[in-house]
Amino acid sequence: MAKFITIEGGEGAGKSTVIKTIQAHLQKKGIAHIITREPGGTVLAEKIRSLLLDQGDEILLPESELLLFFAGRYQHIQHVIKPALKEGLWVISDRFVDASFAYQGAGRGIEEARIEYLKEWLIGDLCPDHTLLLDAPPYIGLDRIKARGALDRIEMEKIDFFNRVREYYLQLADKEPARFHIIDTRLCLEDVEENVQLWLRHLE
Repeated sequence: MAKFITIEGGEGAGKSTVIKTIQAHLQKKGIAHIITREPGGTVLAEKIRSLLLDQGDEILLPESELLLFFAGRYQHIQHVIKPALKEGLWVISDRFVDASFAYQGAGRGIEEARIEYLKEWLIGDLCPDHTLLLDAPPYIGLDRIKARGALDRIEMEKIDFFNRVREYYLQLADKEPARFHIIDTRLCLEDVEENVQLWLRHLE
């Protein structure tokens, strides 16, 4: 049976590493799946990703940022997510709509009702079956991404921004315990991978 699984968390929380662990597990089990991401996932949405993450001369206003995220997300849903689920594939997405509530809502200060309106209009009743929240204090994640090299536009935000993002994610996970599962990515890589695999076996 098709499952829609999203991976959420702050910058440097380890999403790329965890997604590789998930992919390896699904391949081993012979479970047909796709790996995708937001912003991105389609040709047009990847162009929107560049607009969102590249540093430009013009300031990208919070409202414009929110609308661009949803524009890319709608393309992603219609051209990738829904068709894959219809075919019976598991869909593993690096971020989904929870990220807009965390980043543009809690982080940027946009009213939650405005984001909720876009969600109801463009996403409807499509909701992840399960969401894996990768959690670590923002200073740890920021140290990790700085070690990787140049930062994108969002990664350059101040730590207070990421503290608000993390707090929202944790509050959301507390409100929706049936959907969310939290992985502490402060642990060593082996322990993180083991915890992810245990969670995946629970889903099968």
